[in-house]
Amino acid sequence: MPTWPGSAERTDNGDQHVNASETGRRSREEALDSAKLAGRASAEAAVTATPDDASATAPHDLTAAAFFDVDNTMMMGASLFHFARGMAARKFLTPSDLAKFAWQQVRFRVGGTENVEDLRSSQEQALSFVAGRDVADLVGLSEEIYDELMADRIWAGTRALAQMHLDAGQRVWLVTATPVELAQIMAQRLGLTGALGTVAEHSEGVYTGRLVGEMLHGRAKAHAVRALAASEGLDLRRCTAYSDSSNDVPMLSVVGRAVAVNPDQRLREIARMRGWDVRDFRTGRKAARIGAHSVLGAGALAGALAAGLAYRRRDRA
Repeated sequence: MPTWPGSAERTDNGDQHVNASETGRRSREEALDSAKLAGRASAEAAVTATPDDASATAPHDLTAAAFFDVDNTMMMGASLFHFARGMAARKFLTPSDLAKFAWQQVRFRVGGTENVEDLRSSQEQALSFVAGRDVADLVGLSEEIYDELMADRIWAGTRALAQMHLDAGQRVWLVTATPVELAQIMAQRLGLTGALGTVAEHSEGVYTGRLVGEMLHGRAKAHAVRALAASEGLDLRRCTAYSDSSNDVPMLSVVGRAVAVNPDQRLREIARMRGWDVRDFRTGRKAARIGAHSVLGAGALAGALAAGLAYRRRDRA
């Protein structure tokens, strides 16, 4: 354990007591380092995976770009949960695993906690099912699962916004906590430039079950956008970011134009205070009032229970 300046105080009798404020500072600095590492790794993966002709229209506005969150912004629901559903259907996960995974998503998305250690722990558990699996196999599965469970859940309105940027000659990236391999497949299917996503560590083509840094969430997304902008020569003042969640305020704040899409209640309030644009593609007054995270949590849990019952009926048959 490294020694941090001022992290402890020594009393007259020689006992050492940890200073609470310094412990908090240390935790914040460690979290920041983890978020930076995740952001840089994601940007590096995005640049490496993006071919020169990635977008449907060759970009000619080289200093402006658009960044789109995925869950409840580009698509309905949680991409990572739908991926888990696909894995369960292929017997990579049990119904019990899927139910536990759904509960983790409910706690994280509905609770909206920003506690770094809790977030890191729950999300690493959520991704642990890839440990020991080949990267190439996961990429192939991701393609199948996207086509089966996600392609029909894309918001037409958000997709049109992305196309607007492409038509203007700008590059468009997805920015998501979803594994970068799945995020890149989504970008390819949608004709976008590429994707920033969570980078899972792998060795000799096999996942270790650990993350590089942390999940691409909150501040990590902002770091990823900054790192990509530095690499690609983007002027962030000319860039636009889209998200549904108040957790993405760090990312929305680093660009020149922020747009709240299908916003949760807190983001709607922040958007109003800061003068950000709002786009809501949900239908009905009730849907507009309900926070997207609550809808996600209920849907994820219901989906997990339904999947579990279906497997039980199948096993009995």
